[in-house]
Amino acid sequence: MMERSESPDSPGTRPGSRRRRILFACGAVIIGMGLAVHFTIEGPVGDFAADALYAVLAYLAVSFIAPRLRPQGTATVSYLVCVAIEAAQLSPGPAALADVFPPARLVLGTTFAPVDLLAYAVGALAALVCDRLIPRRRTRSILPTPM
Repeated sequence: MMERSESPDSPGTRPGSRRRRILFACGAVIIGMGLAVHFTIEGPVGDFAADALYAVLAYLAVSFIAPRLRPQGTATVSYLVCVAIEAAQLSPGPAALADVFPPARLVLGTTFAPVDLLAYAVGALAALVCDRLIPRRRTRSILPTPM
């Protein structure tokens, strides 16, 4: 029988599963914050903050999907995903989808706004900085340390 590799801090689990659980929990918190901002803060400040949080959520999603991607790559991919979604708003597709399924408005938006691109950059950069500040646990070596 083949043994699966184990993480030193969580026996019996796959390496990275703890990080994925943390990313998932952080994503849930960011969704809650984004919805709170969206529904409570009106005007350009609320729009900017909600869009920045959208980019943070994209960063967390990319980290979850591609855990081996370096933080700079994760920030770049998450920003490009946000830009692609914003660019799609130049077509009638997202607005039409929001008419049929209103929650899609929160995910895809309906109207292109150039300032959103700046908000996405701020959010992706903030997520990158936070990710870089979090210390990583090193895995313990199987070999004993010399005394």
